[in-house]
Amino acid sequence: MTANPDRWPELAADAWRDTRSTLHLMTQIVGKIRLALTPWQNHSWHVPLYITARGLTTSPIPDRGRSFQIDFDFIDHVLWVRTSDGHYRQVMLRPMPVAEFYDETMSALEQLGIDVKIRTMPNEIADPIPFEQDLTHASYDEIYVRRFWHALLSANDVLSRFRTGFLGKVSPVHFFWGSFDLAVTRFSGRSAPPHPGGVPHLPDTVAREAYSHEVSSAGFWPGGGGVYDEAAFYSYAYPAPAGFAEARVTPKEAFWSKDLGEFILPYAALRASDEPDTTLLSFLQSTYVAAAVLAKWDRSALECSLGVPGKCRAV
Repeated sequence: MTANPDRWPELAADAWRDTRSTLHLMTQIVGKIRLALTPWQNHSWHVPLYITARGLTTSPIPDRGRSFQIDFDFIDHVLWVRTSDGHYRQVMLRPMPVAEFYDETMSALEQLGIDVKIRTMPNEIADPIPFEQDLTHASYDEIYVRRFWHALLSANDVLSRFRTGFLGKVSPVHFFWGSFDLAVTRFSGRSAPPHPGGVPHLPDTVAREAYSHEVSSAGFWPGGGGVYDEAAFYSYAYPAPAGFAEARVTPKEAFWSKDLGEFILPYAALRASDEPDTTLLSFLQSTYVAAAVLAKWDRSALECSLGVPGKCRAV
């Protein structure tokens, strides 16, 4: 059987940097709509988007006795806004300024009787431009948007499998539009020292609530922001235990980034491996073990074997 060319598609930053920036801002607009209407949940779990078989979704959002949902369709390149009473509007995804996408999306909501106001300053981005004023970011390359979505699908598959090996508190696999990454987070169950904050254009109170407890977190990020431009998988711990940066992890292509404060596995290195899924699982497991051992997590109470379809976990 030939390998699926869409499983881990090429994603060199030079080929889609402008589209990456524009799409990031588009997801922020949609994510902020969910944020504005959804009750606060621990660790900002009410904020993310989720991977679907066609793109990304908000999941149902409450709206005065009914619900609505916003979906990015990266096959037909349409943004769908659908309500639980059977109405819908579409915004075609195409090369256009972020300001135009913002206007069309808010107009679609208004036509459906959805009254929502969002903060239009982007989060976690240096030198942000309010959405309604952003005529700078206007790229949308369908080929690379679809490639990015396929990479998200594949990463979601492996991260979801990795998630099954933990009995303790663990997040869903979800897409944070602020940092533009797909993540899963494990918790030791112990409180953490207050987070120092300082994330660009993100209230320190939000960062402190998100990191109120010890975590080992990992995920996939398409790069950007000036520190690391290429797509990569990452893994970090908060608070980072002594010796974490020096821990030996696998595969050999993984390295500690002092600037980011986390382990990095370049996406290109994963693609070049003989068994990318196995390579990624090795990275996720070895970085988690390094964090858990050094921080003295109660591993016997928190861990279990990876789940198997159709087979109940033995207790």
